[in-house]
Amino acid sequence: MPQLYGKVMQRRHAIGESSAIGAVRRGAQRLATEVGLCEASTGRIGIVATELATNVLRHGGGGELLVQAIPGAATVTLEIIAIDRGPGMSNLHECLRDGYSSGPTPGTGLGAVRRLSDEFDIASFPDKGTVVMSRIGGGPTGRFGAICIPLEGETECGDAWRLACDENKQGALIVIDGLGHGPSAAQAAQAAASAFASNPFDTPVAQIERAHQALSGTRGAAVACAAWATGESLRYAGVGNIAGRLAGPDGNRGLVSHNGTLGFQLHRVQQFEYPLTARDLVIMHSDGLSARWELAEQFGLQNHHPAVIAATLYRDHGRARDDATVVVVSV
Repeated sequence: MPQLYGKVMQRRHAIGESSAIGAVRRGAQRLATEVGLCEASTGRIGIVATELATNVLRHGGGGELLVQAIPGAATVTLEIIAIDRGPGMSNLHECLRDGYSSGPTPGTGLGAVRRLSDEFDIASFPDKGTVVMSRIGGGPTGRFGAICIPLEGETECGDAWRLACDENKQGALIVIDGLGHGPSAAQAAQAAASAFASNPFDTPVAQIERAHQALSGTRGAAVACAAWATGESLRYAGVGNIAGRLAGPDGNRGLVSHNGTLGFQLHRVQQFEYPLTARDLVIMHSDGLSARWELAEQFGLQNHHPAVIAATLYRDHGRARDDATVVVVSV
């Protein structure tokens, strides 16, 4: 059976004042308990959430923490991503030294966050800010990252994504943008996501056709799907305003979608194939992010964990007037 990611909603915590630090700690620990993590992991999550929120407020001038549960074969991993738009860190190596502390917190700085994490990565750029990722609980997870956040003020996200992977390194990714935002858009997005989950390794063209049927009677959606396997090319098909790229050491290649909205009138869908090279990243996002970005603009970003790349793109290119989703997968 393939492992399916993306079914659990990501939780956003705005960090603008000191009271938010305790709130995000309690929220993260509550989610850890809900998904069945042990007491020791829940304790580590509390320290990490506190330290990251404190750093965002004190050194980043405020920002946000994103928390989501990532299912694994045997247990669940909790991911915490801290995002700020502050001055960045000129002394990143020193900040990561265990024992370095930014102030009177329960931990001992970013060194403690790294030590307490099962997976950890950080990207900090001058005058851009800092992104920190910590995953705790279930051991190593897949090489992917995803941000899926509703428009501020909404409780449901009109975007959705699903990633399927199996032990043979076969993978498939779908990104969905329900028309508009709010509950009706969320209903449409979840209908297309459920259609994908019924047979995730079907061809992208078949996925688009099945999503079109599932979206009948909803307000419709933009949908794009990518599929890959070891030794094969990337297969891709899309309808609507989902942006897709293959990003590699030698540059980016755009992935072609057709105009339209699934759930209404579907014209012939064309599937495209793209050669894969070592260290390629599949990057797909909704129009809640501007498509005018280049990984090369921030030196070394492409070498970071996909979750840090996704969070950086969300921070720097999110439009803040719609639901926003970006998924980055190392194939």
